[in-house]
Amino acid sequence: MSLKKIIKYIKRMLLVLVTLSVLAVIGYLLFVSYYPSFGGDVSKELQTKYSSSENYKNGAFVNRKNVPEDLSFWETVKIARKFFFTKVPNGVPNGNVAVEAVDSVQIADYQGKTRLVWFGHSAFLLQMAGKNILIDPMFGDVPAPHPMLGGKRFSKQLPIAVEQLPKIDAVIFSHDHYDHLDYESVLKLKDKVEHFYTPLAVGVHLRAWDIEPERIVELDWWQNVTHGDLEFVCTPAQHFSGRKFGNRQSTLWSSWVIRSSSESIFFSGDSGYGPHFKEIGEKYGPFDFAMMECGQYNESWPDIHMFPEETVQAGKDVGAKVVMPIHWGAFKLALHSWTDPAERATAKAKALQIPLVIPKIGAPIELRRSKDSNSDWWKD
Repeated sequence: MSLKKIIKYIKRMLLVLVTLSVLAVIGYLLFVSYYPSFGGDVSKELQTKYSSSENYKNGAFVNRKNVPEDLSFWETVKIARKFFFTKVPNGVPNGNVAVEAVDSVQIADYQGKTRLVWFGHSAFLLQMAGKNILIDPMFGDVPAPHPMLGGKRFSKQLPIAVEQLPKIDAVIFSHDHYDHLDYESVLKLKDKVEHFYTPLAVGVHLRAWDIEPERIVELDWWQNVTHGDLEFVCTPAQHFSGRKFGNRQSTLWSSWVIRSSSESIFFSGDSGYGPHFKEIGEKYGPFDFAMMECGQYNESWPDIHMFPEETVQAGKDVGAKVVMPIHWGAFKLALHSWTDPAERATAKAKALQIPLVIPKIGAPIELRRSKDSNSDWWKD
């Protein structure tokens, strides 16, 4: 082949590559613009409003510590390649993870003492002071904007179908990632929910999904609101946000304190380990029960997710009487075995002599008897 033909061939290949790249960009822009699960965008007007927050700088929400680092394109590709092509022994269960079914009538008619029902990962139904509260209710099969873009839930069924849930007094979200804020779940829930509580700017997604603004309450860190006899406090976390390229850090992330006149619960949301846990404990602890993030960790992102040993220590920092490891048991979002969070947290809790409970998904957890809820169900 002559040099002239080689050059001509290279030019054709470059043209094909450029054309494919342009089409890919156009396809992505159309996808995120018209596919509803991506949610809303923070307008210039809202950015001005949020600029009064100490957690908002240069057009983005920030952590106290300078994390997470902004990765280059190739660093992002490297991590993605490692995630999708690394074989993890026992990365997912060998079969369906069985859950305990919850009777809809028993949920609707419940008038007993404070209890929780875990749906796996970070999703809970909390029944407290006569109220039904959902926490990070991700009930979908895949934690992604489209079912073809992620791995399926480990359980074929939920403890109770979303449609069978009774009236919900409040829904609390910790941040806008897909494994916590799910479009299809919100659509199924929105007509039976009285109020939604979110960190700053997360409400932009709910409004994009036709939830009335008057039903949405956004809070900054350390702000609180009362709901009936309950108090919700938006507290710090060390994480990040964003549902698509270009809106990273556009909404705030948080943990939550939920208090009645006699009981107090802490929900960590997603967070790396940091001094904020001690600060929360000093201001609002001790807690009767703490749901602490303990899954989807990796040495490549140590500042935004806790390792199990840090989870237990964080539970001690906030002054939790009982710690429950969450953010595991439903999806594969990291490179550890699916049982690793439970095994490592259990070992650390024994070393620190901290009560740890790991109830079966769907099994009711009575707050006053939460220590009796422990089991080794994942070993089966």
